[in-house]
Amino acid sequence: MNVEELREYCLTKNGVTEEFPFDSETLVYKVMGKMFALVPLERLPSQCNLKCDPERAIELREEYDGAITPGYHMSKTHWNTLFLENLPAKLILELVDHSYELVVAGLTKKLQQELQNLAGK
Repeated sequence: MNVEELREYCLTKNGVTEEFPFDSETLVYKVMGKMFALVPLERLPSQCNLKCDPERAIELREEYDGAITPGYHMSKTHWNTLFLENLPAKLILELVDHSYELVVAGLTKKLQQELQNLAGK
């Protein structure tokens, strides 16, 4: 999977925005203003940071040693860095969904309702 395919998938999710809040090289995807994916555009090999359940993060790092590592410049407990060329596309999409769902679950009830309302449009 390449960065453009990842970008297209992230943008299909409800309530998602894409922006460059840190610099002109780190693309950030947010749902209702909360980050769920970061993509450093200038770093090779292509990679992304995704939020992950802490126990699952450890399991993934062990199973995909070197292809999934603790989140670069992020909380090592809650974020993983994925090296896109070294992982199956299906797994990457599953982990994007997982990250998105974790962030949505952490939103306030009000923001969750707003997100649901967006889906109904």
